[in-house]
Amino acid sequence: MSNRTFLSAEWRHLAMLNYAVDPEILKPLLPHSTELDFFNGTTFLSLVGFRFLNTRVLGCAFPFHRHFDEVNLRFYVRQKRDDGWRRGVVFIKEIVPRQAIAFLARTIYGEPYVALPMRHKIEKGDSRLNVEFSWRRSGSWESVEVQAQGKAAPLQPGSQEEFITEHYWGFTKVRSGCNAYQVEHPRWNVWNASKSRFTANVKSLYGEQYVEALSAKPQSAFIAEGSPVIVRVHSQIPYPTKMGTA
Repeated sequence: MSNRTFLSAEWRHLAMLNYAVDPEILKPLLPHSTELDFFNGTTFLSLVGFRFLNTRVLGCAFPFHRHFDEVNLRFYVRQKRDDGWRRGVVFIKEIVPRQAIAFLARTIYGEPYVALPMRHKIEKGDSRLNVEFSWRRSGSWESVEVQAQGKAAPLQPGSQEEFITEHYWGFTKVRSGCNAYQVEHPRWNVWNASKSRFTANVKSLYGEQYVEALSAKPQSAFIAEGSPVIVRVHSQIPYPTKMGTA
């Protein structure tokens, strides 16, 4: 795997809503050489909205593309390698506000990015935090929002919050096999949600197969503080070569 840095940035105020989902829905999306990762027997979808700040690609900062929002839908996988398990995520859809960002991610990493108008609202008080990310489709605004009280706390070992945040690889299903890239960041402190809300036409946004899961109450919701991050240059894991017959 490459140690070269593709992207450096800060990810901040990550609003995370986590839903139980039938694993059979996700199996057709598995990249080559990966398998679903379960937490206490449950497969999760996560809806994640956050701020991208101070973004640099290959060491370069591009005007009007350094600070932006992203909202993504993802699930959790693992991959067996000689040095052990690599635990990561697979993205179903990633929303950003600028066409150039979406084009770059689709072209280089094969990631399912789309560009839509977006906005955010982050409200802080002495003992409260409200984070909301919105995007506009077909003339209507859709959004994800998480409210929290108190102070951020370290992740508890073995917790669902630890499982959701401690996946440090990205895997992408591509025609030739699987793209894999490493994401580096420290452990995050989190606020557990006092209230959460997801408002969208799930069928037209993600597909009918996700309506049941994303219409239910999330099994957990929280806000992660975030941190500086590094995304390494991806490597390709090809399908095994088929051996011919004599």
